[in-house]
Order: sequence, then structure tokens, then C-alpha cells
Amino acid sequence: MTTPVPVTPEFQRLISGSRLRLRGRSAFFATLLLHAEFVPSREVAAAGTDGERVYVNPEVAATLAPDVLDGLLLHEVLHAALSHVERRGPREKKRWNKAADLIVNGMVSAAGLPTPPQSRRDEHLERLSVEEVYTSIEAEAEGDGDDEGDDLLDGPPSDAPPRGQKPGQAGQTQRQWQQALAQARSVEAMSGKGDDPLGEHRELQRLAPARLDWRAHLWRFLARTPVDFGGFDRRFVGRGLYLEALDDESLTALIAVDTSGSVDDDAVRALVGEVQGVLGAYPHVRATLYYADTEAYGPHDLTPGGEIPPPQGGGGTDFRPIFRLLDEHEPDVLIYLTDGYGDFPEAAPRVPTLWVVPPGGLEDEGFPFGEVLRLEEHI
Repeated sequence: MTTPVPVTPEFQRLISGSRLRLRGRSAFFATLLLHAEFVPSREVAAAGTDGERVYVNPEVAATLAPDVLDGLLLHEVLHAALSHVERRGPREKKRWNKAADLIVNGMVSAAGLPTPPQSRRDEHLERLSVEEVYTSIEAEAEGDGDDEGDDLLDGPPSDAPPRGQKPGQAGQTQRQWQQALAQARSVEAMSGKGDDPLGEHRELQRLAPARLDWRAHLWRFLARTPVDFGGFDRRFVGRGLYLEALDDESLTALIAVDTSGSVDDDAVRALVGEVQGVLGAYPHVRATLYYADTEAYGPHDLTPGGEIPPPQGGGGTDFRPIFRLLDEHEPDVLIYLTDGYGDFPEAAPRVPTLWVVPPGGLEDEGFPFGEVLRLEEHI
């Protein structure tokens, strides 16, 4: 077995820089890149995907201009997100790859990023589904474009590390990417631009519109702050640092749970479990949990798939102890699970606040600041 290529700090910086640059360009594309797992491999010419992970040749990536690298990574992530590997079925591999490349190159170009000089472009075909494009080019000579059509892999390269897949996890990749696409569209809508960059592509019309339940709203809230996908991260503007100069800076969330007796255990497990899902998909997000009644109990660091700490408290409800912790923790966002009946601080905090309210909780207008998100009757 070939020894896996190590993930070096230089490789991590290349990937991190691309993710950060994409944030300033498009909330949609940046969200997709955050969902992708990038793995170094010297067996791919530049980059490729098996539908689950994206494999990048670290030596080649280090020689590319930043915008060329961004276009290359986005190209492969779009292949994965659109399930181009899984959807091929019995079709001829090279022709299918050409059809998929034509569509993805159009999307990359729409993002304002360069595509390979030899890549084919067709403004009509690139807005169709890959199946339609495959049919339209199936009569073309097999030798056309032999320099393309080899980045959709049948499996991981031999120098890639094992996936470490859990039992029963196989087959979930396509559903996970569909969820990522839905979340990317939600984040794009929340960015204020009102522009779905792929809205006219038939490739995405096959996807059912995302149902924006409370879970999707929670993902939107965590994904859009604190960067807000602008040119700068607000925490670093005062230091004069560009986003490109940052390496894996964490986005921190303070999670508070009201344990005064008005919030049931199912709601606690649902919220904390969903936050753990965000942590697993967004490598830049970190979360700290506190329980609270008239005091704050914690901190507890949340990790993807980790055990939920047992609740503490059970007295009255006073929100102020949690808000007094903001200066100590300096989180980027605060999420507070409560029925809303308690003592609020006199002044609104500078930290974006999301109140997560179970059925029967305080009406929206009763919250003096922040956004209100209501849990469903049956979680």
C-alpha cells in the first residue's frame, strides 16, 4: 500500500486561503468549499474527486496563482456537490467527464474565476443537465479534448489516507451534498445579495427546494457570521489584516441553555445535536456550551459527535449572567435556548444573538433584541 501523502501546514494554508478568498466572492460557493474535505495526493495531475473527497496535488497547487487555485478547487467541489461521480452509471466515463466539465467550467466562470485555457465552453450546453450534455456530444470523436476528462475518479488514489467511514455511512455522501447545496442557497439568501449564482442551471433544478425549518435557519445563522462574506473579517479590520492573511481563524459561538425547568430535554438535545452537526461541517466554527438559570454553569466545549454534558441548574431565569460572560469569551455569536421568560440585560450586546424558543415561549416582540427562531412542535 502506498504511504499516504501527509497534510502539511503549507497544504492547509493553501486550502484555507482559497476558502477565505471565496468568502469575499460568493457566500454560495464559500459554503460549498467549507463542506468539502481536501486531501493531498500526488497521483492526481492537479485535482480530482471521487464524489466524497477532493484530492489535490500539493506540488502543483503550490505553483498556481491564487485565482487559478480557487477555480480549480471550486471546479472539483462542484463535481462532488452535483454528484457527477455517482450519476454516471453505465455511461462512457471519458465522455461523461467532458460533459460534466463543460457544465462546471461554466459555473466557475460565472463566479469570476479562470478556467483551464483548453477547456471547452458552450453557453447553451453549460446550462443544461449533465445527462443532456452527454447526449448532445456522444457523436463526437473520442479523441477530442484528450487533455480533459480524467478528474472524476472511480475511487480514492492509493496515496490517500483511509476514509475512516463508520458502519452504515456508505451511501450517505449524495444526501450530504444535497444538504450542503440547500444550506449554501440559504446562506446566499441571508448574505443580502439576493443572487443564487446557479439558479438558472438545470443541474440544480432537479434538487427539491430547501425546506427552511429551524435547523436550516440555525445553519444560516452560524454560517453567515461573523464574516458576513464581505471583504474583511470584522474582528481583524482594526489590525489591518486581509482575509487572505488569516490561517484557519476560528469562528466562535457561545451556546446557552435555559435550565430553569421551562425547556425540556428533547429541545436541549435537538439544539446541541444540530450545533454539533455544524461543527462537523464547518471547520472554522468552535462552540462553547453553558447551562443557566439565575447563574451560568460551564464552560463545556462542544465537539462533533461528542457527548452532551448533563444539564445543571433548575432555579429561576435570569439571562444577564450569560451576557456578562461575553467580555470574557468574546464570541462571534450567541445562541440562547429559552422560553424567553426571564430578566433581560438593559442594553443590547454587540454580539449577534439568536433566541431559540420552544413551543409556548415568549412572543417575538417580547425579546428586546436579537433574532427569534422557533422550534417546531415535534422536534
